Amino acid sequence: MIIAVDFDGTLHDAEYPNIGEPVKDAVEMMRRIHDDGHTIIIWSCRAGRYYDDMVEWLDGIGIPFDYINEHDRSVLNTYGVDTRKVYADVYIDDHNIGGIPSWKSIYKKIQELN
Repeated sequence: MIIAVDFDGTLHDAEYPNIGEPVKDAVEMMRRIHDDGHTIIIWSCRAGRYYDDMVEWLDGIGIPFDYINEHDRSVLNTYGVDTRKVYADVYIDDHNIGGIPSWKSIYKKIQELN
C-alpha cells in the first residue's frame, strides 16, 4: 500500500515551525510499516529551510520514507498525470475528524487493510 503521513503533529509533538519529540511509538511503527513493504510518502506543507529541517529530523531519528510530497512512480505510470494532491491508499494526519489514534492502533489498522 501507499501510505501518506503528515509530519507536524503526527510524527512529532510540536507546532509548526518547531519540531519536537517523536509522538509515542511513531518511530517504531513507521519502521514496521516500511519493513512490511509499504511505500511511505511524507505529506507536508513545509518548504525552504523548514523542509530541510524536517528531512534532517526524519533522517536523524531514523524514520524511513520513500518520497516527500511526491507520487509513487507506479501511480504516475498508471495514470500518467502528476496532480498536486499526493495519491495514497491511506492518509495518516492529526487533523482527522476525531483526532489521530495511537500509532499502535494505526499499525494494526494498516495490517487489517493489507
